[in-house]
Formats: sequence, structure tokens, C-alpha cells
Amino acid sequence: MGLPEINIIFSTLAVSAIERSKRGVVSLILKNAGAFDTKEYRSISEIKTTDWTADNIAYIKQAFLGGPSKVIVERLDTAATTYSDALTRLGGKRWNYLAIPGIAAADVPDIATQIKTWRANKKIFKAVLPNSVSDHEGIINFTTDDILVGGVTYETSEYTARIAGILAGLPLTRSATFFELPEVESITESDDPDADIDAGQLILINDDGKIKIGRGVNSLTTLTGKKAAFQKIKIIEGHDLVVEDITRTFKNEYVGKVNNSYDNQVLFLTAINAYLRGLTGEVLDAAGTNTVAVDIEAQRQAWESIGTDTSEWDEKKVKETSFDAKVFLSGSLKFLDAVEDLDFKISA
Repeated sequence: MGLPEINIIFSTLAVSAIERSKRGVVSLILKNAGAFDTKEYRSISEIKTTDWTADNIAYIKQAFLGGPSKVIVERLDTAATTYSDALTRLGGKRWNYLAIPGIAAADVPDIATQIKTWRANKKIFKAVLPNSVSDHEGIINFTTDDILVGGVTYETSEYTARIAGILAGLPLTRSATFFELPEVESITESDDPDADIDAGQLILINDDGKIKIGRGVNSLTTLTGKKAAFQKIKIIEGHDLVVEDITRTFKNEYVGKVNNSYDNQVLFLTAINAYLRGLTGEVLDAAGTNTVAVDIEAQRQAWESIGTDTSEWDEKKVKETSFDAKVFLSGSLKFLDAVEDLDFKISA
């Protein structure tokens, strides 16, 4: 395969970005008797009532309410004391949001740690966890309790599948803020919604008799080295889409197939930047730079790390001298947020 074909791949990815963003995949871990490990569903009609308890079927159906493209369900025995087997299976699959309805509070930190580990290794997994003060953009800290639906009251952890389904099904053209849950009759309302949201909690609110998501935020609260935009679920979705598209294309079409020359790096960069231009206006803000280039500082440090004196190398020399099999890239992207706040002044 020649490098020019990468242009076609990236162009296709840019055109399909919005459609793909609203067709995310939900993964659930459920404890249930059975002789199988995994079930994958693309619609509610595929669920066999003989496979699951009534409660577990309800959780799967709740996930589908948000409109994800698929729901992956990992089964564990009812006597299982850890989630490690299910997490191992999920680690090799493609999905966007994890929920574990009914998870015990003591098990939540372990799941949060696994999500953080996955994301540190460039996997774009996220999780909706109950009462999880994780301070991380990959963890949605859902905290609303006593959610009444059809005469059944759900605890916080039991309604995480519904929230995961909503987040997986939303396109990048809107945020989760004020997303209405018409099936919910009542909730235990927050005493101080603004404070809860500022603390990284995703909560439901009662707005004029309608139950809605208060604001689409994740659990990130410490901004050391990160921008405030990283607290928004919508922004992280856009970030993850770009990371996944570029990383997967690099692995599938570039690794091992192309010599690591500067000329070939330029061709790859040109394709990436054309892809980013294709996202401008819907995913990326036209006011931003939205370009990537060779990371000159990282490439210089790589040469220095093996004893090469680069003190007399100018930026052009560093940029054009590729290092072994590594490609160092960096850039600046500005993701579009949704309209969520109004500051309206009237003078009489």
C-alpha cells in the first residue's frame, strides 16, 4: 500500500466523524447464571429472556434507550468476587462506555483504576461509575439516587447503564447537558446542584417538571497540566475520536509498511492535517490552529538520549533527521463545545 491511500482513509474518517460519534458502543458487566461469557447485541430484539434475569434484561434495555450501535455484555457468575475476568475480556475489544449496574461501592475504585490504566495506554475506554471521586476525564461520576421509573426505584449504581447508553449515543454536535430522561418520574434532588457539578459529579436535575442531566461533566477536578475543557464529556469524546482515528490508521496503514524518512513523515502529516480540516466546524473550532507537526523537542531529546550532540543542529536539521523507527508528532487542537450557558443583560 502506498502512502497516498492514507489520504483517502482520513478523508473518509472525517466525513463519517459525526455519524460514528453517535453510534458508540456500551459494555456492561452483569452477574448472572449461565454457561457463556459474552453476548453482543445490536438491538433489544436479539436479547433472549432465558439468558438473563429480569433485572439484567432491564439494564440491557436501559443501555439501548440511548441509541448506541451495540451493547457488549460480559457475564460473571453470581458468586464472582472480582471483575477481573470480565475486564480482561473487555480489554481486547472496541467499546466506548462501561457500566456495571449494581456494583458494590468497595469495587468501584478497582474499576476506576483499570480505566485509568487503559487510557494511559492509549485506549479510549470510559466508565460511568456510581459515587466515584476519581478526578479523571475517563470516569463519569454519577451520583443521583432514588431514580423512580415505572414504579421501580433504582439506586445510583443501578442506573449507570442508562447513562452510559446516553453518552454512547450522543453525536458530537451536542452535549449531554440538559438531556431529558422522559421515563424518570422522580429523583432525590441535589441540595446544591452547582456545587455538585463543580465537584465533578454528573447529576440529574428536575427542571420545570422534566428530569434532565444537569451538565455533561466527567470527574476531573484537578487541572494541573490540563485545560478546563477536559472536564466536559463532549470535549473528551472529540479528543478520543481524533486519537483513535489517527492511532488506528497509523497502526493499520503505516507501521512496518513505510520507511521512516522525513519525506514519508511529511506525507503522513499532510494526510492528518487534511483530516483535521475536515473536522473543522463540527468537531474542531475554526478559531484554533488545529494542526500537527514533527515534535522537534522530543526528536532532539531522542538523539541526545543516545549521546548525539545536537547543540549545533537548527530546528530544520532536527525535524528532517528521523530517529530510528519512531515518529514524534505534536499539535494543538481546539474542540467545539456546545451552547450551555446564557449571560443576558438588559438595560432599560
